[in-house]
Amino acid sequence: MLGKPKLVICVDRDNDLYEKAGVSGPIIGREANLDAAIRLGLADAGESDTNAMLKAISMYDQLSKNHSVQVVTLTGSAKLGYAADDAISTQLDRILSQFPCESCIFVSDGASDETLLPIIQSRLKIDTVEVVTMKQAKELEKTYFVILEKLREPYYARLIFGIPAILGLLFVVTAIMHWAWYVPIAVISLYLLLKAFGIEEAISHVISSFDLSVEKISLVAYLSALPLIAIAFWSGYLALIAASAQTSNPAQIIAYGIRSVLGLLLWPILLLLAGRVMDLMAEKRKVEIIRYGLYAVSAVLFWLVFWTGASWVVNDTPPYVSFGDFVVVIIAAVLMGYLSINILRVIKRRVLLNLKLENKEVLGSAGNYVGKVMGVDIKEGAMAVKSPLGQKMMVSLQDIERVGEKIILSV
Repeated sequence: MLGKPKLVICVDRDNDLYEKAGVSGPIIGREANLDAAIRLGLADAGESDTNAMLKAISMYDQLSKNHSVQVVTLTGSAKLGYAADDAISTQLDRILSQFPCESCIFVSDGASDETLLPIIQSRLKIDTVEVVTMKQAKELEKTYFVILEKLREPYYARLIFGIPAILGLLFVVTAIMHWAWYVPIAVISLYLLLKAFGIEEAISHVISSFDLSVEKISLVAYLSALPLIAIAFWSGYLALIAASAQTSNPAQIIAYGIRSVLGLLLWPILLLLAGRVMDLMAEKRKVEIIRYGLYAVSAVLFWLVFWTGASWVVNDTPPYVSFGDFVVVIIAAVLMGYLSINILRVIKRRVLLNLKLENKEVLGSAGNYVGKVMGVDIKEGAMAVKSPLGQKMMVSLQDIERVGEKIILSV
């Protein structure tokens, strides 16, 4: 008599099967997995995922004698991160709907797949984890894959490749324009300052959400905004040169440059945000539209404060701006920002309450499985989520970043 049904799960998180061999996941069954492993091995003989798949097939052969068992390979995404984890969790749900079982054997190549254990454990019990390493020094293999994995992540790629590239370009530009070294030093110092306070990560997160695609109407807005941004900064540079010839006061020189840049910069920023909102409206992602509305309000308020501040420092043409006027603008901007945030929170809450959130799965910002929505407390403005361990937790509706087939949190 066969024992309880089991799954043998192998995971290709970075989707090398598709990228190198043209095989799409999920791959179900012994013959399909063997064929995919051979195709991947022929495409790249050194690929560790081939060994992991063969080990999974071997485990299947052993277990099939005493259990009702199935072997599957789940594939993620070359982008890694949330995209990979979301693809794997979706495929696993599909497998479990076709082959219900309570436990599995997880086969890993030891590179990065073990980070998926929480996603799998949230759906079924893991009896054992089989780690397959190639015939070489284990620590060297682990170090190699950790470094390779990190280099594929945008965060580390920006640090390791981006900063030297920016430095090189800045030195070339400064040499052509006969500038001093203080320009690249100032740019790198500004970048480090933004990174120290976590602003750089927030900015990169926003920028990465803008998808350049010929299939989207937003492409026109993006392509129109980019040259305007370049013109704005070039205008600021020319203003700095002109101001340097008129005064030796560094505060006034900088203020001239800032005012010149801001004179054009607001419009392309609003154009970029409008393009993104058009995409979100077409995709019916109402919750995210509210967030970009907040970005637009913040852009206008920041522009107002810095424009007024620069005009106060320069104060060369009427209407003249006094320090009192500058303070009034700052206070007004703070009050308008506070009011806007609260209004948009109310709008977001109403939008979410009109959506069907019950029984949707909840994922964290890193793609980790949080639980399933049991219900929504309208009075508290929160949803009740049942964790994989059966615990009930309340999650504020304001922490929701995206609502689709799954709910994505901002934390």
